[in-house]
Amino acid sequence: MGEAGPRSTEPADIDTSVAHASRVYDFFLGGTTNFEVDRAAAGYLADAMGGYDVASSHVKGNRAFLVRAVQRLVDQGIRQFLDVGTGVPNDTNTLAVAQAAAPESRVVCVDNDPVVLAHAHQLVKSTSDGDAAFIDADLRNPRRIIEQAGETLNFTQPIGLLLVSMVHALGDHPDRYGLVSTLVDALPAGSYLVMSHLASDITPEETEDAIRRLNERAAEVYVLASADEFTRYFDGLELLDPGVTRVDEWGKGPDDEPEVVVPFHAGVARKP
Repeated sequence: MGEAGPRSTEPADIDTSVAHASRVYDFFLGGTTNFEVDRAAAGYLADAMGGYDVASSHVKGNRAFLVRAVQRLVDQGIRQFLDVGTGVPNDTNTLAVAQAAAPESRVVCVDNDPVVLAHAHQLVKSTSDGDAAFIDADLRNPRRIIEQAGETLNFTQPIGLLLVSMVHALGDHPDRYGLVSTLVDALPAGSYLVMSHLASDITPEETEDAIRRLNERAAEVYVLASADEFTRYFDGLELLDPGVTRVDEWGKGPDDEPEVVVPFHAGVARKP
């Protein structure tokens, strides 16, 4: 089993006074790797979104999109994955899904939340046939991610890059598109980009209020994107059917039962 980047033996410096996105996300997924401040932020967010069940269904819908997208990429022959913003480990993250479908898969998980780092020993568990590694890094430094990921992934062979529920946490960063394109440019032809992003034009009033509330409580600052703004991240790539759509619609069959509307844009595209 491989491991990218140095691993600190010092205890993780975890600030339990400020909510963190990965821990709020974990709470909505039914996990236990969260603190009172995260649960309070989740409740505050749920109030703006119509209740806990609605907010939880949004998070679960986003995770279900990740699962369907990874499975689609495995079906397309992808056996290498770079998951940026991997979050707290569980049985539906990229590593678990990819290696369950294709045990020989190589997966690099990237995050900079101290709680995720503290659980990195779980993230880097792998199958006997595959490989897994964890990088303590930030999307704001994509070249570091590329350099460290290269210790586990072969950048001459196709890679699935996942930025699921991630880029919207960059706040007012002046070059969000440039950060994503730097990662995509490093990938060989035949690779894929998987993204989801909070939407400004699906349920605008509820989402704007929810994000305002979350930004008052969380360490990260969130921004929204329209469908057109989101689609720009795929410039130069070939979008897979059904193109850019809601996360709860992407990859669903025509007979699937309708679910709650999830205010995230989603898309998967191939690099030609």
